Amino acid sequence: MKVVICGAGQVGYGIAERLASERNDVSVIDTSRSLVQAIRDNLDARGFVGHGAQPDVLAEAGAEQADMIIAVTLHDEVNMIACQVAHSLFNVPTKIARIRSQSYLRPHWQDLFSTDNLPIDVIISPEVEVGEMVLRRIALPGAMDAVRFADDHIAMVAIECSEDCPVVNTPLDQLTDLFPDLNATVVGIWRGDRLFIPGSNDHMVPGDVAYVVAEKTHVRRALGLFGHEEPEAGRIVIVGGGNIGYFVARQIEKRNFGAKIRVIEDNHDRAVTIADGLKRTIVLHGNGLDQSILKEADVGSSDLLVALTNDDKVNILSSVMAKRHGCKGNLALLNNADYQGFTRMLGIDAFINPRSVTISRVLQHVRRGRIRAVHSIQNGVAEVIEAEALETSPLVGEPLRDLDLPDNLRIGAIFRNGAYVKPTGQTKIRAKDRVVIFAAAAAVRHVEQMFRVSLEFF
Repeated sequence: MKVVICGAGQVGYGIAERLASERNDVSVIDTSRSLVQAIRDNLDARGFVGHGAQPDVLAEAGAEQADMIIAVTLHDEVNMIACQVAHSLFNVPTKIARIRSQSYLRPHWQDLFSTDNLPIDVIISPEVEVGEMVLRRIALPGAMDAVRFADDHIAMVAIECSEDCPVVNTPLDQLTDLFPDLNATVVGIWRGDRLFIPGSNDHMVPGDVAYVVAEKTHVRRALGLFGHEEPEAGRIVIVGGGNIGYFVARQIEKRNFGAKIRVIEDNHDRAVTIADGLKRTIVLHGNGLDQSILKEADVGSSDLLVALTNDDKVNILSSVMAKRHGCKGNLALLNNADYQGFTRMLGIDAFINPRSVTISRVLQHVRRGRIRAVHSIQNGVAEVIEAEALETSPLVGEPLRDLDLPDNLRIGAIFRNGAYVKPTGQTKIRAKDRVVIFAAAAAVRHVEQMFRVSLEFF
């Protein structure tokens, strides 16, 4: 696939890195010479210095032969115009744009991005995507990661195994025998600095992070099985009232979570603005690193502090300080992947990487075949993929035990006719089933092939 990426920042670089590693033909455009040079030096991709919305720059980057343009610059207007130019002048089939301003995305203006106006096929709103991820974490205390599939009927959760975890050192096949009515499957284990797909005789040890695919209604039971029975947060402090923090607070009010919310915002004008837009949330003007503000927010008796500022260091330190004051848990937004390896030793319970969330959303549309959703694991070490089985798929019609599947992928769940199906050795996948698969990076291409339309179909 030939892809042109406009924007070489953290998100653009991450997308280019992933696509180039899979041997796609990637060109990246940015006005910053240093960012473009980093692309040229570190990736198997071409870099072009220039404005991503200008026709001559797009032409030089190969837009005439491109299968897709991904516009992820810092400016919504540049992203929109880049897609318009790619469509009007170069007839690029698929156009993806990052749009951050919610003004463009209001339902009243929903026709703006139609083919006859601004022809953008996929709009990615990072604030909404990350905000929804935060809300899922809040709703599932004890989960280090959480994402939903199959119209919200199936979930994948990452669960840490502590020293007193009830299921450590127990072979997975024994767990199946002990809990036969639990609709959940352990599909991956992160141990130390490596990830592996477990077999039936493998077991978990303290410190492992287990990736579990489960029917939505069985997720809390699965968390309890791993020793995580934390109650839902009743008192939440949000540090940072920017787009993400405001979205999260507003949605908690709207969805009736039942939690009491306090928001700490450093900018006075912004604090006033969001206070006017929230009904039941207390907004405090101050710095999340100011101990007096944390005390005023009553962080010591709170169940959860969520740090959502644009500064990773503020998010880390405010999370640590909250724990010192007695807050039961924390969740931090971390843009810099280098910080993520230190979170556990610092006392940070869970973190969200906005870049990873956005890249996962893009990969959903890059992957070939009937791919419905993609979630990236551990900075691209693996992916959780939801795909629809076609009549010609090699998966259809044979018991799972008889399929010649690679060792580095595992089927976690099947969604059939609106219902969850737990995969076992005798299960047969049918056409139109939606299959949730946990695949190591090396197996992703194999998954794509399994869910592509065969020439024999025609």
